[in-house]
Amino acid sequence: MAEEASRFPKIDISQEMRESFISYAMSVIVSRALPDIRDGLKPVHRRILYAMHDMGLTPDKGFRKSANVVGEVMAKYHPHGDSSIYEAMVRMAQDFNTRYLQVEGQGNFGSVDGDPPAAMRYTESRMSKLSLELLRDIEKETVNFVPNYDGRQDEPVVLPSRFPNLLVNGSGGIAVGMATNIPPHNLTEVIDGVVAMIDNPNITVAELMKIIKGPDFPTAGEILGYSGIRRAYETGRGSITMRAKTLIEENKGKARIIVTEIPFQVNKARLVEKIAELVREKKIDGITDLRDESDRKGMRIVIELRRDVVPKVVLNNLFKHTQMQSTFGVNMLALVNNRPRVLNLRDMIFYYLEHQREIIRKRTEYDLRQAEARAHILEGLRIALDHIDEIISLIRASQTGDEAREGLMSRFALSEIQAQAILDMRLQRLTGLEREKIENEYQELLTKIAEYRAILADEGKIYAIIRDEISEIQDKFGDDRRTIITIGEDVIEDEDLIPEEEVVVTLTHTGYVKRLPSSTYRSQKRGGRGVQGISAKDDDFVEHLNITSTHDYLLFFTNLGKVYRLKCYEIPDLSRTAKGTPIINLIQLEKGERVTTVIPVREFRDDQFLFFATKKGVIKKTELSSFDNIRKVGLIAVNLREDDELIGVRLTDGEQEIIMGTKKGMSVRFKENDARSMGRNATGVKGITLDDDDDVIDMDVIKENAEVLIVTAYGYGKRTPISEYRLQSRGGKGIKTHNVTDRSGYVIGLKIVEPGTDLMLITSSGLIIRTEIAGISVMGRYTQGVKLVRLDDNEEVVSVAKVASSEEEDEAIEDDREGGVEEAIEAPDTPETEE
Repeated sequence: MAEEASRFPKIDISQEMRESFISYAMSVIVSRALPDIRDGLKPVHRRILYAMHDMGLTPDKGFRKSANVVGEVMAKYHPHGDSSIYEAMVRMAQDFNTRYLQVEGQGNFGSVDGDPPAAMRYTESRMSKLSLELLRDIEKETVNFVPNYDGRQDEPVVLPSRFPNLLVNGSGGIAVGMATNIPPHNLTEVIDGVVAMIDNPNITVAELMKIIKGPDFPTAGEILGYSGIRRAYETGRGSITMRAKTLIEENKGKARIIVTEIPFQVNKARLVEKIAELVREKKIDGITDLRDESDRKGMRIVIELRRDVVPKVVLNNLFKHTQMQSTFGVNMLALVNNRPRVLNLRDMIFYYLEHQREIIRKRTEYDLRQAEARAHILEGLRIALDHIDEIISLIRASQTGDEAREGLMSRFALSEIQAQAILDMRLQRLTGLEREKIENEYQELLTKIAEYRAILADEGKIYAIIRDEISEIQDKFGDDRRTIITIGEDVIEDEDLIPEEEVVVTLTHTGYVKRLPSSTYRSQKRGGRGVQGISAKDDDFVEHLNITSTHDYLLFFTNLGKVYRLKCYEIPDLSRTAKGTPIINLIQLEKGERVTTVIPVREFRDDQFLFFATKKGVIKKTELSSFDNIRKVGLIAVNLREDDELIGVRLTDGEQEIIMGTKKGMSVRFKENDARSMGRNATGVKGITLDDDDDVIDMDVIKENAEVLIVTAYGYGKRTPISEYRLQSRGGKGIKTHNVTDRSGYVIGLKIVEPGTDLMLITSSGLIIRTEIAGISVMGRYTQGVKLVRLDDNEEVVSVAKVASSEEEDEAIEDDREGGVEEAIEAPDTPETEE
């Protein structure tokens, strides 16, 4: 038994499964499914091209049976089955799948109708001319080689890729837990973008987009608007809407729709079948005939219409119900140093240039070694020619070749290589013409050696070489853009495609943002435990929650007094328990900067204001229209003193009353017009006088017949009639609004509430509790309130938000927009301060 136990040791199956799965996942990610940022190829494509290069299947040679190529690849480099290799090679030869062909095919390689290719024994293939640029200089030790799967051959880790293949041809793949989908682009535009980055290393994505307009699909078609392209290029992820290219013709008094181009990766035969199906089911009315008249000259789908229908109406229905309009979900995920990373447009060009810089350096080092080796031999030959008679005598006097070589080395201080070159020299080299050739070659080598050393010593020369060589490729293979990016009245931006609906937008303490339908959370009685609203990993919790519309703007105000702006639909729509997307992926926060307030806004009007409050009791009022043009890097919303932070912002009409509360239970109520309107960069005026250890925790706009809601850190709360808060002047110490005790904890929320609204409490563990306002007791200012929620040990209430009740949700949401919270940012002008 002991012997058996030693042969079969016990292991923890869960640990073994975890480790094995991680190994499998990494193998799929690195060795199969994701392209390398440097050459844009997955291992199978790289191995196909290298095998063809090794077999000499260059464009100037004849075609070879595809089965021969597949067998070579499978035997030497890719032992994963012939079908996977052939399928990959077929896609590289399909002009409707690959923008710039990497393989030239002869025979049936499939069609845009989804017809399969012929078997590999019937088709023939070879490298395309452009593929030669992927492998150029590979023989000059420009890339590393590693042993293949059985150790009998060496294969390249990456190809030199003398043009940005990942952007030019794109890539798609599904790994374990991640996927990539990179669209193809126009070669001319991409190379212009590379040259622009060489000229200006600090070029921005926005500047690159003026050069690289957007994806350029092999099937052409149209792209609707720039918003999806912009998001994809700035964040690495986005959704691009594609449309078929159509025209409306008149034929004998009847109209017909002609489709000449379709969106990328759409099966034409299935598209025609879908249109016919919709006509049979009467979901699209007015189509009398449908024909596919495509031939070698191009695509042509004819859709005949009835006389009484409006062609544009039928066309819009076709876009709506068929793949004549579809989306391309961009996810620019690639391997960077064998690690998967989502990259924006600038990152992709930057890493490509880094690769090319390394290629040129290694190639130059190789050429330098070869030139120095040859110059070394020529130096020996020059010595021999200068002492030819003595050398001949020495050789004739030697008994063996070794003796002659040793004699030459000792007599003329030659190296072994030089001595052997002299012994191997033919007598013909002694003629005057040959002597001149040796001297000329030697001088040319000295010039080249100096040039190579100068290149290696100057990064600028390396980038100049990259620029020149990539421009040659552009001149040779560049072509016109196929895909049109439509602009003007016919453009459908993402907002037009996204339904307007009420949503909840949450932002966590550590900066994860998401949106989800407002109906997600059910109403509960006071004291309930609530539902899990977010995965509370790493002690994270929801800090901001807003009810808004998908078409509204969201203004993000930060503790540094800045404001950023996003459309609500730009916030990812995730599940209730998902953690969210890092806010820094959406807005460009600085180091140490965090969002303190989020405000939804429909439009930037002159008759609306933003009212600001800081932790140290400073207030400021600024016209909303001042924040209409917010750059991607944000704007200055308020000029803060060194030890201050922005804690709250409200949207007002300029004639409201404001209430501010502090953590120690003090409050002040004053008229908003006590503070005159100031510019964006002003510091503001004093709103409340604080004790040394007190801070302002919240601020709200007062409404008639409303109540003041107080919530404390340990889950106590109360409602108090607004009539108990007398109107005061700004700048005073205020009055008591809550009796702070060790049992209740400090005040963390002060809200103006009225009947018909619910309350959302967010705890430090991530729980979201929705409770009716009517269930919270009405009590005086000097009380500590009642228990609103049961908390576990070390758990606190961290955030409070008002939510519309189901009966009056539309009205309440509109009210919340007009009195909600917001945020802003920009470079400071002259500060405006009032004491």
